[in-house]
Amino acid sequence: MATVFQWSGKNVKGLIETGEMVASSKEEVIAQLRRRNIVPTLVTEKKKTRAGLTFGRKKVKEKDIVVFTRQFATMIDAGLPLVQALDILSTQVENKTFGEVLKQVKTDVEGGSTFADALKKHPKVFSELYVNMVAAGEAGGILDTILARLANYIEKAMKLKKKVKGAMIYPSVVTSVAIIVISIIMIFVVPTFEKMYSGMGATLPFPTRIVINISNFLAGIGGLIILGAIVALAIFIMQLRRTEKGKFAVDRVILGLPVFGQIIQKAAIAKFTRTLGTLVSSGVPILDGLEITAKTSGNKVIEKAIFEVRKDVAEGKTIAEPLMRTKVFPPMVNHMISVGESTGALDSMLNKIADFYDDEVDAAVAALTSLIEPFLMVFLGGTVGFIIISMYLPIFKMGELIK
Repeated sequence: MATVFQWSGKNVKGLIETGEMVASSKEEVIAQLRRRNIVPTLVTEKKKTRAGLTFGRKKVKEKDIVVFTRQFATMIDAGLPLVQALDILSTQVENKTFGEVLKQVKTDVEGGSTFADALKKHPKVFSELYVNMVAAGEAGGILDTILARLANYIEKAMKLKKKVKGAMIYPSVVTSVAIIVISIIMIFVVPTFEKMYSGMGATLPFPTRIVINISNFLAGIGGLIILGAIVALAIFIMQLRRTEKGKFAVDRVILGLPVFGQIIQKAAIAKFTRTLGTLVSSGVPILDGLEITAKTSGNKVIEKAIFEVRKDVAEGKTIAEPLMRTKVFPPMVNHMISVGESTGALDSMLNKIADFYDDEVDAAVAALTSLIEPFLMVFLGGTVGFIIISMYLPIFKMGELIK
């Protein structure tokens, strides 16, 4: 297990240097320092903070990786040595956690590891896709090109994720606000009117009785039952997603949802085609590319379909034929992939499909927003309006009796 060590030592000029290093043992730290011509004087394990966290548990954001990848690609393209570029960037990155990771990567590269192998030691920061593309870039001597391609891929993946989150969050927030407003009116406002009308002795209008009965239900045991049911459902879904079969069942239901399911499916197709296209164009073998794409799909139904395709491709078949049998992807995607394979331009065709479905996700999110806004306004306005009219009906009737 990797541990954070603090060290100090003398360099070749006799000056004292200090720093931190991630390693499996104290001996490994000493060996790494000696390779850097530093004589260690003190090596101790770094204590945990009050929150009980070491740097290895902190979050490195995708944005940090994109900025690093772009800067690193520019430096390599300019002819800067790999170690020197890593040394510069490790001190410049804003995220200190990421800086420590890059220092460790630089140390491993100085020790004789390839850049890809050094990145592979940090799976929480650099994904399998990232490592495989870097390995392909190193093997082909086009590391700068691959890094630029990686940065573009991550940026587009971030935008796609943001669109899908926006499509899910916006209606959820607006619906929650509407429910909270109606609940406050029913639980706190309506009982005030009920107390006012209770001493009148007259029979209340039918709509007023309905609203008062619902208010009493929500303010009493009924509200607790509904709240308990929501909490129980949330816990059930969380427990269900802890098993492979449960995840598969939940993801299948999600894909089958009206409107939301279509957005998620289109986003998944865009991610699948862009990931595979980027890997293929970077020289990653097709079987490795399909395996990485399946693992990063984010949906168990699509993951299973891609693994089935990979199995058939390993037996010598094309991608399009088994992909069509899974019935997960639309016929247009299957036909375009088939054309790409037959013309030898699979990577280009996959990227075209990804661009098309990126636009489709944009259109679907815009359509969802324009559909939900008027619906929620009508629902909220109609419900609140009905409650207000129902509460004032007895007052109107009293006015008529006085006349």
